[in-house]
Amino acid sequence: MGLRTGVLLVVVLLIAALAALNWSVLATPTAMSVGFMQVTAPLGLIMLGLTALLGIFFVAYVVYLQTTVLLETRRHTKEMQAQRDLADRAEASRFTELRNFLEAQENAHMARNAERHAALLARVEQLETMIKVRSDQTDNTLAAHIGQLEDRFDRRPPAVTATGGGMPPPV
Repeated sequence: MGLRTGVLLVVVLLIAALAALNWSVLATPTAMSVGFMQVTAPLGLIMLGLTALLGIFFVAYVVYLQTTVLLETRRHTKEMQAQRDLADRAEASRFTELRNFLEAQENAHMARNAERHAALLARVEQLETMIKVRSDQTDNTLAAHIGQLEDRFDRRPPAVTATGGGMPPPV
């Protein structure tokens, strides 16, 4: 129970206790004026009734305000939820766009890598072919040189032995 509710309850209890203790004074009829005529009625009960009516009016007003605030809060909550949903959808849309963009970039990157790989393989194969041709040429050249050297050795007259003396003929 809040402080305001406690104070209000104490005031109502004090009014009820005062009315109960002075009931005979409140219920005593008195001559009073209501503006255009004179009536005899218990002034205390009329004032107590008007006070109770004023209290009921204020309670009704508080309930009305509370209901209005609750309805307004509910409306704001619905609007906030709608805005949250809209923001979530927009965020999901941005994530989808980002994912699509990244996938496109990755696909482009993979395609470039595949092209580079194919070009590299073609270049390596070309180099292997050139090396093989060059190796074959080198083998042929080496074989030709060896063959020439063998021919020279075969055409040379036999060397003069140590007992025969003399120098070999020039080539």
